[in-house]
Amino acid sequence: MIFVHILLVLLVLSACSPKDSSQMEENVGVSPEPVIEKTEAVSTNEPTPVQSKSIIKPEGNTVETRFDVPEGFERMPVADGSFESYLRNLPLKPDGSYVQYYNGKIKYNGVYCGVIDMDIGERDLQQCADAVMRLRAEYLYEKALYDEIHFNFTNGFCASYSKWRQGYRISVNGNEARWVQTALVSNTYQNFREYMDMVFAYAGTISLAQELKPVAIEDMRIGDVFIQASPGHCVIVVDMAQNTETGEKLFMIAQSYMPAQDIQILKNYNDESISPWYSVDFGDVLNTPEWKFNKGDLKRFE
Repeated sequence: MIFVHILLVLLVLSACSPKDSSQMEENVGVSPEPVIEKTEAVSTNEPTPVQSKSIIKPEGNTVETRFDVPEGFERMPVADGSFESYLRNLPLKPDGSYVQYYNGKIKYNGVYCGVIDMDIGERDLQQCADAVMRLRAEYLYEKALYDEIHFNFTNGFCASYSKWRQGYRISVNGNEARWVQTALVSNTYQNFREYMDMVFAYAGTISLAQELKPVAIEDMRIGDVFIQASPGHCVIVVDMAQNTETGEKLFMIAQSYMPAQDIQILKNYNDESISPWYSVDFGDVLNTPEWKFNKGDLKRFE
């Protein structure tokens, strides 16, 4: 029993909220009438959330086309087919859409100004670190880079999609995990999503933070992640821009949270004139609507 207790403690510490294997068996229905739930921002000044209409283009249906850059800035160049390009071109739900929880309830839009158009499943699995892993894996799957899709569980076990699609499945017993071949070879998208749900159940901010490498703020690029292991939360950089005269850089961030919910573009309460953009020159602490990160929390996928 001691191994069971160890694994459960690690999962609680590494996630936005506790997740365990029992959640893999849930069959949660969707509420027939969504209920709006408010979330509180971290900001100590409690500003009134106001969006710059000159930046938000309601007709846009991707990150790039929905959000313009502030005057004097241009989007930083990215390579076609890169992870950076994938994030910049993420599809968005129509302007004004609410974030939806896994159970059909609605999250009040006080902290976000855009919603990524991507399923989250019907179980409480895709929370903060899970959303970052989902975006990374979706890009690699789209590019058929299957051998690069792998994430560590909180106990250190490496769950690789290349093994999963060969028909192997992961058996978890207490704090131990091992591969067993119980399924047919398959590379369907449904099979990929089942793999990701398994990762969501046993990986979290602790394991993801250990996999990523530290990055200096001045070297930030799209796809980098602000992450704290425990208590855990993370956000991912989905776009960047630079001032053509001063060289100042701006970035845009997205997150999921608890319980499992749509991935959302976060507002900037610190400077609403450029929201949802944030300046790279934010000092030592990055204040986001639902979490505070330190400058040293920026990391990158290898």
